[in-house]
Amino acid sequence: MFARILSTLLVFLTAAMFTFATPAIAGDAASGAKIFSANCAACHAGGNNVINGAKTLKKDALAKYEMDSIEAITYQVNNGKNAMPAFKGRLSDAQIDDVATYVLSQSEKGW
Repeated sequence: MFARILSTLLVFLTAAMFTFATPAIAGDAASGAKIFSANCAACHAGGNNVINGAKTLKKDALAKYEMDSIEAITYQVNNGKNAMPAFKGRLSDAQIDDVATYVLSQSEKGW
């Protein structure tokens, strides 16, 4: 009886672990670094922003402007905003995922 309860509990805990696990970062940061260098670094070198110095790619600024997720960064890169051009159609979805992964990973490292 105890073994059956323990087995059921382990199955439940394993399922819960996969259900509530933090999603993996989708893109390839190394590829994203190359794409960022070719397309983004002119305005965002070192995680800065030459157009609007408050809206950098640094961790605290990304959090402040609710841009601290792969989804938010991907949306921004796809659609652009204000002086930032949209890259949808210029870069593939995979390339945009890679850039978003790179930006988020660099923000975690402090650029």
